[in-house]
Amino acid sequence: MQPGKDHLPVTLSAPRTALKRIQIRWRGAFGSGTRFLGDHWERGYGDLAWRGMAPQRPMPWYFLAFDGKATHGYGVKTGARALCFWQVDSAGVSLWLDVRCGGRGVELGNRVLEAAMVVTRTGEDGESPFEAARAFCGLLCDQPLMPAQPVYGSNNWYYSYGKSSHQQVIRDAQLTAELSPASVNRPFVVVDCAWQIGWDDCPGGPYIGNRLFPDMPGLARALKDVGVRPGIWMRPLRIDERVPESWIFPLDRFVKNSTEHVLDPSVPDVLAQVAHDIRTLTGWGYELIKHDWTTWDLTGRWGFQMGAEFTPDTWCFADRSQTTAEVVLDLYRTIRQAAGDALIIGCNTIGHLGAGLFQLQRVGDDTSGMEWERTRKMGVNSLAFRGPQHGTFFAADADCVGLTTRIPWELNRQWLDLLARSGTPLFVSPDPKAIGPDQRSALKQAFALAAQELPLGEPLDWLDTTCPSKWRLMGEVVSYDWFGDEGAWPF
Repeated sequence: MQPGKDHLPVTLSAPRTALKRIQIRWRGAFGSGTRFLGDHWERGYGDLAWRGMAPQRPMPWYFLAFDGKATHGYGVKTGARALCFWQVDSAGVSLWLDVRCGGRGVELGNRVLEAAMVVTRTGEDGESPFEAARAFCGLLCDQPLMPAQPVYGSNNWYYSYGKSSHQQVIRDAQLTAELSPASVNRPFVVVDCAWQIGWDDCPGGPYIGNRLFPDMPGLARALKDVGVRPGIWMRPLRIDERVPESWIFPLDRFVKNSTEHVLDPSVPDVLAQVAHDIRTLTGWGYELIKHDWTTWDLTGRWGFQMGAEFTPDTWCFADRSQTTAEVVLDLYRTIRQAAGDALIIGCNTIGHLGAGLFQLQRVGDDTSGMEWERTRKMGVNSLAFRGPQHGTFFAADADCVGLTTRIPWELNRQWLDLLARSGTPLFVSPDPKAIGPDQRSALKQAFALAAQELPLGEPLDWLDTTCPSKWRLMGEVVSYDWFGDEGAWPF
C-alpha cells in the first residue's frame, strides 16, 4: 500500500502464460501481542477465532488485527475475480490471489483481469473490535443486498431430515402462522430437501415433486392460504437426467467410479438451465429460494478442508479463460437475475462472492436437531464471528433451532433466545412431538422479536473464546450457558 492510500487495485495480464497464483508481499511487523481474526472460504465450521500470529494460517478474504487498543482491517472487496487469502508473519504480510481455472492455470489471452481491490482501514480510538469489524466489512461491500423486512419462520429439515410430505409441511405452516405476530411481515416456511423426485440418489434436479409432494404449485398456494410465505430448497449443479455430455464434469474428477452428474457452470447452456430451474420454482409461487451445495459440487471440498488450496489441481472448467471466482460470480448472478423478486439464501456458498447478490447467506455449517454439540459449535461461533457481515454484506443466517426431543430444551431455549434478540434471521425446525406449552410460549415471543428490526447483537467475550456466552442484545448484557453439566463434547 502507498502511504496515505487505503485502496489498491490489482490487475493481471498474461497473454502467453497460464497463471495459477500471484503473491503480493508487504514488509513490516505487528506489535507483540497482536491478535488476528480471519474469515472462511464459505461457511464457518466452529473454528473462527481471534488468535496470535500463526504464519502458516491462511485467512480468506480479509483479516483484522487487534493490538490491544485499536482494531485494523486488511482485505479485498467483495466480488473479487480471484480467490484471495492473507498470511501474517513476523516479517510482513502476504496476499495470495488464486486465479486458477478450477485447479489449472487460467488462460487469459489478451484480456486484462481486474483481480481484486485491496482495502485497508485504520482502527479508531474508542471503538470495540466488533464495531471495527463491522465498519471494515462495510468498506468491503459497496452494495449490500438486504431483505426489505427481517426474515424469520420455519424450515423442516432439522427435525424431519428428509422424511416429509405435502401435509406435514402444511401442518408446520399452521403452527408457524399461529405463533407468529399479526403483522404485515409474515413468516417463511421453507420446504427443504426431499420434495423432489429421486432425491435419495441425487439430491438435485430434475425439479419435479415426488409422490409425497405431488403438487408443488398447489403447496405454495396452500402455504399462502395459511398465512405464511413459501420457500424452497434446490441444488443447482446436480442433475439426474440426460443432458449433453459437454454440460457435465468428468465423473472421475474427484472420486473414481463416481456416478454423480455435476454441471459445469462455465458452459453457457448450463447457466441457461440453472436460470430455467430457478424460474420454475418462482413460477410455482415460491418467494424464497435456498440454493445449496454449489461450493462442494465445484471444488470437491468443504471449507475446512481447503486451507491455501481451494480445490485440487487435477481439473479445470470447460472455459479455460475464466478464473474460478469469475465462474462462481457468473453462476450467482444467473441465480439472482432468474429469481426476480424472490429472496435468495445461499448455503454452502462463498459469502465474499455472494455479497450484493444474495439477500441472505448461511454463514455457518449445519446446526442440528440430533446433536446439541453441533448447534453450540457451529451456530454460536458463526453468529459471533460472522455477525459483522450482517447488514454490510447480506443478512447473516446462523442456521436453525432444531426443536426436537433429542436436544435438551434448556439448551435450545437459549439458542432460540439469542437468535431472536440478535437482529439476524431466525429459522426453527419444530418437531410437533417437542412442542409443549413452554416451547409454544418461547416461540411466540421469539417470532415477535424476530419480525422486528433490532440492533445487531454483539459478542462481548469473543476475543477469549470460540463460543461467546456474554452478549449485548437490545441494549442489555445477557449471559448464556452453552455447556450444561457435561461441558463440550470432544469427539
